[in-house]
Amino acid sequence: MSIESSSFPGRNDAARGPHALSRGPGDDAVGIRQQSAEIIDAVLSRPGAEEESVRDQLRRYLAAHPGRPEAALIEHLVALRPLTRFPAGLTDLQSRDGTATLGLEVSIRSRIHAVLHERKMLTAFQPICELSSGGVVGAQALTRFLGDTDEEPADWFAGAGDERLGSDLEFAALESAIAAAMFLPAHMYVGLKLSPATCLDPLLPGFLEDADLAPGRMVLELTEAMTREEPATLAAALAPLRRNGVRLAIDHAGSYFNSVRHIRQLRPDFIKLNLAAGIETDPIRSSLGDAMVGFARHIGALVTAQGIETPAELAAVTGLGVKAGQGYLLGAPTTHPEDWNGWAPATQETRSLTSPDGTLRS
Repeated sequence: MSIESSSFPGRNDAARGPHALSRGPGDDAVGIRQQSAEIIDAVLSRPGAEEESVRDQLRRYLAAHPGRPEAALIEHLVALRPLTRFPAGLTDLQSRDGTATLGLEVSIRSRIHAVLHERKMLTAFQPICELSSGGVVGAQALTRFLGDTDEEPADWFAGAGDERLGSDLEFAALESAIAAAMFLPAHMYVGLKLSPATCLDPLLPGFLEDADLAPGRMVLELTEAMTREEPATLAAALAPLRRNGVRLAIDHAGSYFNSVRHIRQLRPDFIKLNLAAGIETDPIRSSLGDAMVGFARHIGALVTAQGIETPAELAAVTGLGVKAGQGYLLGAPTTHPEDWNGWAPATQETRSLTSPDGTLRS
């Protein structure tokens, strides 16, 4: 089976807006459906009373998804896994005498296409707080995948990248996050994780321009280490968006060798440090955090500490001069709008820390 990334609905659509992504599957989805139907027919035609319960289960999923054998097959295989201990993506139905084996491979590619076409994802938000008061100034968008829960979201995105579907999945996650962000309090900015490759996708500017979320509330968070050439290319590509109010963050700054040089080239609005774990007893982490706060002040960026889970970690990063942070101590990710609206609002002074007018203070 050969399925190109162009089968993601909306990726080649001239409209290039968030609503274009909600269109139905492309022609390539027919191949997935046909192959799924062939696999199902093979399973249902197998002899042997010992496998009748398996066939009955598959028939129930077919009845639940009329005309959509691919959805029935995926649910069937997910249901089989805890019973058979088969690995994700591969299920073997073998007769007891070992004479016949039918391998049913559901590739990572087809699973990702199912997520894309059926929108089997939703967005959780984690609060980003002003550390001295606890007031919430922003929200980190985090993708959650429905159905098969054995894999972490990072595994889904890594698998999509391996299958050349990385930007497709990121665009779908971005669409979900922007739609959910409409239910956040209006003063909060929204952190949107994107890889450098997706930030360079020519569809991104049109997508964000057509979004309902105001540019001043969008913060694009670069999530991966960059090549030597990418910072200059990214700076040029993102310049029009940033002039329109969209802001930029470098995620996991300090975790790779060239991050400081890349920060200097890109001059982001936010620098996100994942140094909180054990920082109160680790002088190296503390020194790096102190240096990054000074560096951020020099370029006019705001440092945000990630992964704050204990009062000691909170006290340590606050003592370094870090103004904002996130972590389970401050608030866990949640998919419920009633939780988002229950977060303590930031004061006017706190909001000025993250205002989109360029007056950031570290």
